[in-house]
Amino acid sequence: MDTNSAEGAVKQVAGKVQSAVGDVLGDTSEQVAGKARELSGKAQQLCANTTSLMRDATAENPLTTLAVVALAGFVVGALWSRGGRDY
Repeated sequence: MDTNSAEGAVKQVAGKVQSAVGDVLGDTSEQVAGKARELSGKAQQLCANTTSLMRDATAENPLTTLAVVALAGFVVGALWSRGGRDY
């Protein structure tokens, strides 16, 4: 587990606690803030997992990764070059 994933897990737990405190106190804003923090933690964990997955896939298949990146660069370049013309 890398630091980004760990931070996400901590945010997620803190959000659950904050939301529970809001439930007990009947404070809607505290509940919403807790849910937002929880979702932020989940998003951070998802980003860390995706980064790890991409790192592993790149290490296992470097030529495939190079081909995908080259194709993406070509598509972006083609779209960008068409944007400045007035017909």
